Amino acid sequence: MMRQLILLALICGFLAKARGAPLLLDQVIASVTSKYPPYLMALIERDIAAGRLRQAQGAFDLNFRATGSFQPNGYYDNSVGDFVFDQPLPFWGGNVFAGYRISSGSLADYDKNRTQLDGELRAGIRFNLLRDGTIDSRRAALWKARLDQEIADPFIQRQHLDIVRAATRSYFNWVAMGLRLGVTEQLERLAEDRDAAIAELVKKGQLAPIVKTDNERLVVSRSLAVVQARRRFEAASIELSLFYRDERDEPAVISRHDLPASFPRHPQPDEKKVGTDIQNAFTLRPELRRIRLVADKFGIDQRLAKNNLLPHLDLTAGVTENLGKGPYKDRESLESSIGLELRVPLQRNEAKGRLEVITAELQRLDADAKFARERIVAEVRDAWSALRAAHEQIGMTRKNVDLAVQLEDAERRRFDQGATDLLALQIREQATFDARLLQVDAQAEYFRAQADYEAASAIKLNGWLTRAAAPAGSSSKRTE
Repeated sequence: MMRQLILLALICGFLAKARGAPLLLDQVIASVTSKYPPYLMALIERDIAAGRLRQAQGAFDLNFRATGSFQPNGYYDNSVGDFVFDQPLPFWGGNVFAGYRISSGSLADYDKNRTQLDGELRAGIRFNLLRDGTIDSRRAALWKARLDQEIADPFIQRQHLDIVRAATRSYFNWVAMGLRLGVTEQLERLAEDRDAAIAELVKKGQLAPIVKTDNERLVVSRSLAVVQARRRFEAASIELSLFYRDERDEPAVISRHDLPASFPRHPQPDEKKVGTDIQNAFTLRPELRRIRLVADKFGIDQRLAKNNLLPHLDLTAGVTENLGKGPYKDRESLESSIGLELRVPLQRNEAKGRLEVITAELQRLDADAKFARERIVAEVRDAWSALRAAHEQIGMTRKNVDLAVQLEDAERRRFDQGATDLLALQIREQATFDARLLQVDAQAEYFRAQADYEAASAIKLNGWLTRAAAPAGSSSKRTE
């Protein structure tokens, strides 16, 4: 008995595999987020932002400078070699340096390049005490590049929402077109199956020949409707293939065998969740986060503009160690120096104008954020309204189909008994056909509205950053 059950399970599994499992929405979404070229293009924004961050970090690279001079003729004949390492600092706009210099020949007493026979070692540091102290253009560019790296995520999230929504709508449009094709073929079969019976009745003289001609016309008319429905289904399959891709990342060939038998379950929308979803959307929707990050970038520009209104007050300190004996007696000891330099910009029009521009930009961002919140509320409420209406229509269309089927069955019995004509039966069949199409359209509209609601409320973005940190198909290149 156990062997028979195992054999039966294997046979059922083989038949199911041969028949092919239906294509599910989750498979389409998984394909979109791993293979869909526009989405992969969006993911590249992360690498672009990482490259720009590394570019900004280059302002703090260690620099090496080597210079040399040679004067073979003249009153002073000499040669000088100078080697310096310079490291910019990430605070107080400063830098430290260390170097070695050596000279030979004769140099004037006032020439700062003079060194003892073995040269000199020197090191120093410079700080900006006022302007460029707490912020300067290098640090501003670095901080803004880091914000640009964060801004890449809202851009990708927006693409994620739009692409998943489009793929979901395309999937359910494909399902709807497939079911509509099935309903249309069913209507065609009714006329085809009836044609032989009508021909027999005409042959027996129980029906007029015109009745057979009318039914033949009906078969042709319904066959034409099948061709049109098949074309719409094929168009929907081609559109869906752009989202659902095969192992080679090429658009998959989606056939009618991949079509599910019906739509998924459609639970009733819960109005109590709308308020919570709106509040969550304020956090999850990428538009508001992008506006906040852009405002932070303008905040950095604002600080930099205020910094440029300040005077320069630079502190420098250095020490020089002379190596070797002679030839200069005044350079035999360790030397140190401290200096201050003050530079005052008098008009500062560039900084003042920049501040005015930034203030206006921040006001515009405030208005943009306010309207974005209003738009989010409107989109969530509108999508929920459409979802509720579609769910109500599903119940109504189901009842409409039941009533149409009852009337059609009654009319067919009357036709079989000769109590009515073919035209009346055609009208009932058409009414049932229209009712079934309305039911399919209502179900498709429900799932399209659900996709709109999920995109408007960004429900499925919760935890998105963790799941999408390194999705399949994205570039693995990152800044060290």
